[in-house]
Amino acid sequence: MTTKIVFMGTPGFSVGILQALIDDPAYDVMAVLTQPDRPVGRKRVLTPSPVKAAAVAANIKVLQPEKLSGSPEMAEIIALAPEIMITAAYGQFLPTKLLHAAKIGAINVHASLLPKYRGGAPIHYAVMNGDAETGVSIMYMVKEMDAGDVLSVAKLPILDTDNTGTLFDKLSMLGRDLLMATLPSLIDGTNVATPQDPNEVTFSPTIKPEEEVLDWSKSARHVWNHIRGLYPMPIAHTTINGIRTKIQQAHLVEDVTFKVSPGTVVKKDKHALWIAAGDGHAVAIDEIQPAGKPKMAITAYLNGHAQFVEGDRVITHE
Repeated sequence: MTTKIVFMGTPGFSVGILQALIDDPAYDVMAVLTQPDRPVGRKRVLTPSPVKAAAVAANIKVLQPEKLSGSPEMAEIIALAPEIMITAAYGQFLPTKLLHAAKIGAINVHASLLPKYRGGAPIHYAVMNGDAETGVSIMYMVKEMDAGDVLSVAKLPILDTDNTGTLFDKLSMLGRDLLMATLPSLIDGTNVATPQDPNEVTFSPTIKPEEEVLDWSKSARHVWNHIRGLYPMPIAHTTINGIRTKIQQAHLVEDVTFKVSPGTVVKKDKHALWIAAGDGHAVAIDEIQPAGKPKMAITAYLNGHAQFVEGDRVITHE
């Protein structure tokens, strides 16, 4: 006998999780909720979410309310009488009435080790804060954001080679596997959920524009974590010689110390641009994008755009 499921998700993170449910004969995905199609790119082409594309390919009903609460789509979900509702980066709050419509329960696949990093950007904050590990928590959904009892947890180390993009992919697969391992105990009633410790709660709200700006007065490791925490979206930026410049990728230089002001060029040749941070160590820029230009490897940038030398303080106000 199959378990009736309604799935809610939007970005690529959610696709593998949805696909695992579709592929398993034990589950019947009756409908998928996702955010409405949005304009994408310079031409603002109306584009479906990755979850919608996956659902359409599997001939599953897709619902896309701009606002879920009180919508006809919400009434339709309730009428379907799902046994379980599963969300994974859906992007909207679920009204209490809807949460109660699931016979067994409504659960969420969240990319953090709850109660740490409740909110919409847990992967970004884990990298920016220099955490040694992250993971996925599966929890019951309640009215308060990401505050429900936790059914299961899986951990993952954050490597120096990771950024938000690589962890996004890793945690998607980890979440998929954890969900599929957790569902049987949820369905048969043997899972014992654990309340979250309110004293350990931290939040990870959506990244604000001002948080995209690099602070070179901080340590080099802090700056480097900030760059990789905002890659591939929304991208960290700074101002180099008056030009707003995105720093796409970089690496850390900690084996040498420079006695210069933060923002000073400490190495420049045909293939390298190192900028000092507040602790005297440096960040080596690997990929860069000046305003109005395409992103480029640092070699191309230095060949055609860099009019400065070692010792120049090129970042002075951030």
